[in-house]
Amino acid sequence: MTTKIRVPQMGESVVEATVGEWLKKEGDTVAVGDLLVVLETDKVDVEVGAETAGVLAKIEKQQGEDVAVGDTLGLIEAGGQPSADGRQAGQAAPARKEEPAAATRPEAPPQPPAEEKERVTPVARRLAQEQGVDLAQVPGRGAGGRITKQDVQEYLEQQTAEPPTEKAPEQPVVAPPVAEPAPARPAPEPATAPAPAAQPTAGRREERLRMSRRRRTIARRLVEAQHNAAMLTTFNEVDMSAVMGLRKRRQETFQQRHGIKLGFMSFFVKASIGALKAFPQLNAEIDGDDMILKQYYDIGIAVGVEEGLVVPVLRDADRMTFAGIEQAIKEFADKAREGTLSLEDLRGGTFTITNGGVFGSLLSTPILNPPQVGILGLHKIEERPVALNGEVVIRPMMYLALSYDHRIVDGREAVQFLVRIKELIEDPEQLLLEG
Repeated sequence: MTTKIRVPQMGESVVEATVGEWLKKEGDTVAVGDLLVVLETDKVDVEVGAETAGVLAKIEKQQGEDVAVGDTLGLIEAGGQPSADGRQAGQAAPARKEEPAAATRPEAPPQPPAEEKERVTPVARRLAQEQGVDLAQVPGRGAGGRITKQDVQEYLEQQTAEPPTEKAPEQPVVAPPVAEPAPARPAPEPATAPAPAAQPTAGRREERLRMSRRRRTIARRLVEAQHNAAMLTTFNEVDMSAVMGLRKRRQETFQQRHGIKLGFMSFFVKASIGALKAFPQLNAEIDGDDMILKQYYDIGIAVGVEEGLVVPVLRDADRMTFAGIEQAIKEFADKAREGTLSLEDLRGGTFTITNGGVFGSLLSTPILNPPQVGILGLHKIEERPVALNGEVVIRPMMYLALSYDHRIVDGREAVQFLVRIKELIEDPEQLLLEG
């Protein structure tokens, strides 16, 4: 009996995907629930598992091909070809003492135990297999100690960085033979004249890489945002002294009570909500000739990952505590690093906050996240001289940027919105009333 592996329903408004990586190859035995292939969608990666046991008889859609919901990815043959360990598909594995199983084992790598599958992401496991990495030696920094692709890459970098230090003592031993050709140094001198002309030719390398579906979607949406909205940006600066002083005084108690550090983002989420309540046009969207003002506050937090920018959403953020916001943001960051964000995590959002300051950005112009009409950009905190009560003092200052859709938000409202955030951050006690 042949079973088709089909592209599953992938969530609201997601109808297409790109085949990212096959975790099994043709001829491999699969059990019910085994992960077969990873699909890249506009928002998240979707793992497709086996619904029946058998042998992966054929892969019909290769890596990089675009597919739609319902398309056939491959075929599983139940009870057909024997697997690499000599048993029929769907049958229990025989005792490992049998000679045939050991002899044919090299044709297919042994499957990791269930516990290892749970603590390793599919992409990390595949990378480890390709590079010959023993996952038992890789520390997992993901949620619950899960090993991610980044963990494997960092482990490989550490391994490649170690040999030079080990070989260093050998260099004095090799030095005498190397010194013999030293007289050949005059030879390069005649070649120094043509060298400048030859070097540019040798160094003109190019590499063509296919953009992932997520990167293509990001590119398309950013261009659409610029073409379909009257986007403007207004700027201001905020003195972070009060917030930094509050964090310093309360950090230890906060962390002991809630098990997480008090960051800056929770203050800006609360300040944004206070400003959105005062200027509801920024918490809206355009639908034809109508303007939809939203009476709830789902705040998107932009997170930069290797595959591209993602914006998980804090639902009903106005009802969340500072600790709840910080905990949710940490969970989103862990999921983003592991590639386990769900479509529900990314769905919707009424207003977005992006923090380029974590990468060292001093000032930037954020782009709208349609259909939202406002996005707040945070930047690097830098000590600068400012005038205060007729004196020049040094203060930790941050530039703020608000990009907005001028079709429904006037410049006056945009400027006042940003001023309101500045007021709330510089006097954080107001957040208890506004948030």
